[in-house]
Amino acid sequence: MKSLFKNSWKHLLVIVLFIVAALAFFYPVLKGKTIYQSDIVQYTGMAKAQNDFRASQGEEPYWTNSAFGGMPTYQLGANYPYNFIKEIDRQLRFLPRPADYLFLYFIGMYILLLCFKVNYKLAFLGALAFGFSTYLIIILGVGHNAKAHAIAYFPIVISGVVLVFRQKLFWGNLLFCVGLAFELMTNHFQMTYYLMLLCFVMVIVYAVNAYKNKQLKSYFKAAVSFIPAIILAVLLNITNLLATQEYADFSTRGETGLTIEPNGTEKVKSGLDYDYITEYSYGVMETFNLFIPRFMGGSSSESLGKDSEVYNEIIQLGASPVQALEFSKNLPTYWGDQTFIGAPAYIGASILFLFVLALFLIKGKTKWWIVAGSILALLLSWGDNFSLLTKFFVDVVPFYDKFRAVSSIQVIIEFCVPLLAILGLSKFLSSKVSYESKWNALKNTTFILVGLSLLFLLLKSMLFDFSGNTDSMFLEQYGAKFVRALKEDRKAMFTSDTIRSLVFVLLLASVFYLYLKKNLKQIMLLGLIGIFILVDLIGVNSRYVNEDDFVAASVIARPFQPTQADRDILTDDSHYRVYDLTSNPLNSARASYFHKSIGGYHAAKPGRTQELFDFYIYEGKQSILNMLNVKYFIFDDEGQPKAQPNPDHLGNAWFVDQLIPVENANQAILALDTINPRTTAIVESNQFSKSAKTYDVQSSDKIQLESYSENELTYSYDSKGERLALFSEIYYPQGWKVSVDGEEVPHFRANYVLRALELPAGKHQITFSFQPDVIKFGGRVSLVSFIILVLVAVGGIIYRVKYKQIQQ
Repeated sequence: MKSLFKNSWKHLLVIVLFIVAALAFFYPVLKGKTIYQSDIVQYTGMAKAQNDFRASQGEEPYWTNSAFGGMPTYQLGANYPYNFIKEIDRQLRFLPRPADYLFLYFIGMYILLLCFKVNYKLAFLGALAFGFSTYLIIILGVGHNAKAHAIAYFPIVISGVVLVFRQKLFWGNLLFCVGLAFELMTNHFQMTYYLMLLCFVMVIVYAVNAYKNKQLKSYFKAAVSFIPAIILAVLLNITNLLATQEYADFSTRGETGLTIEPNGTEKVKSGLDYDYITEYSYGVMETFNLFIPRFMGGSSSESLGKDSEVYNEIIQLGASPVQALEFSKNLPTYWGDQTFIGAPAYIGASILFLFVLALFLIKGKTKWWIVAGSILALLLSWGDNFSLLTKFFVDVVPFYDKFRAVSSIQVIIEFCVPLLAILGLSKFLSSKVSYESKWNALKNTTFILVGLSLLFLLLKSMLFDFSGNTDSMFLEQYGAKFVRALKEDRKAMFTSDTIRSLVFVLLLASVFYLYLKKNLKQIMLLGLIGIFILVDLIGVNSRYVNEDDFVAASVIARPFQPTQADRDILTDDSHYRVYDLTSNPLNSARASYFHKSIGGYHAAKPGRTQELFDFYIYEGKQSILNMLNVKYFIFDDEGQPKAQPNPDHLGNAWFVDQLIPVENANQAILALDTINPRTTAIVESNQFSKSAKTYDVQSSDKIQLESYSENELTYSYDSKGERLALFSEIYYPQGWKVSVDGEEVPHFRANYVLRALELPAGKHQITFSFQPDVIKFGGRVSLVSFIILVLVAVGGIIYRVKYKQIQQ
């Protein structure tokens, strides 16, 4: 850790350079522009009601009625009390987005390499190599901010692990605790899960090494010392973790009790479906994208321009030059196995050269946990293309079946490869390594990568046919000549990028050779390597994230503009819901931006709401829409959205004539096909102890909504006798407190998703108030935990200062 504090001016200079690099790459932010991130646009729609409430009331609602009929805001950027870790993180991300995340990439890897006792100049290069990895830039381009945020803290967590196993138990665990606390705070548990897999690999490799060297005692001492650090990191994020777990049980990631599909067949298993998990399985040959950027054609939407065969073929088909050019801007040149990709997961030919070089120079446990972690990540990223391993993890390894898009585990490779590359470079520059070892490593690395490049260049037509999944569609629409032209363009991209990677390999081999022959000074070598890395990575990154992706800040602040349909609906100031049919209702937050929608956009939707869609709403069953208080539909009318009122909606609350118990969720959802929700309530007896009952509802009985806010609804009613009321609000088992005339009463779920309440006769007032206990409890624990962290850190610093004074 001394290297972090000695010669601090050097580290301050590096930080300034990181700021400059982050702002330079995303330079439009200096003009006040904002990158257009599709996922963030959807998030803005989902979170608008919450943000409006926060701005007007000065508090968190923790519930929104604008999406999926109603859901907690725990996964929509809710702010929790005493979440000091999040506040510190906000201060660290002081740059305009997305330059802030790029800066975090840099800082994290820089700290890790310093913990490996790498020279600060090499650490600087390694940080740039990591931060500019194409995949890490692309996720910022599309708005996967939480993923980027989580990846940025990978190096801090690993730094702590490295120091602890180096027997620097106090400072290592302090760094590990802080890093893990930040990691958990990012709230991207898939990335955190992958990081924990890497940590598990490290623990195994270190254990084997300790066993071989008869150091098991010190190993177990280090391993056990992680426990309090892990506990404290968890407690610092306890509110978010408990809230997330609570909502996960309610979402599509949890169990709703339903065991049948809409067609009546049995559900195969809990968790996500195997096909859904492996939909984005990385192709085995696609692995070479790490070395050659457009090995598999680049992205699913590439711009080819006038020099392409497709452009010429479109001209031949009768298009004008302008039309042909426009057509050639969005072509599916990608021909791999995945459904869709925004860009190749390119690490850099220059970085892979250093990585292979490191394989020949570095020995010991560090090399093996990095290599083992990378290989595991690669094999798992193949998904269904390596089903033996994938099915084992899905069926056996805890929680692996909770995450989809298996190809995203390649973030571990994006992390490990630059790390080992710089460690290898450091080793190459070390005077302790013999000339012969360096020469052999350089010679072998060059032969391997040059040979691989030449193999692909010379045998490409024999090895590949460059056919893509969409070619059959183009064959029907444009004919065989068009498809041949597209394949020729794919082959041309393959050739040019293979030559590009070969050039970087030869350039690096040349400068290393000159350095070995003492014709090039070390500072010049590092400068040239840095230039090669930046030109290599930024050159590819700029193909997919560039100035064209930035828009005026106002566009992101108000990403959706009201249509006439929206304006017509908004003249109604009552409480109701909207069903927008102009797009996929469960894959768009546009309606949520303006209205209280039964649709929305989220990776973890409310489970029972999803099931209502699958069984009934997609089929247009009116009675289900009526009980959800869908007062307006938005249809596409010859290209224009049009609002259509629903006169049969059941309103905010109503009294029913009968309560019918059924055994379980299966029977409950099937019963919805036949009952009239205006008169009948279905309750699941395995969840709520209720008996069959009828009610003598009179025409004079009234119940109505008196006031509404995101987290509190007040109703009044007047009835001649005991009644059962249904409310067109989504039942959520935790947090909602219900009172009648100020006295708390229990409520239950009816008709699969709705709230139900048994009421006494007379005139009374009902209040539903969202007061989640998890927030109150978590806030207190987080406060105490942060105080403990501060005391431990301050105590350690004081002890270190006094210890130094005693030694002097």
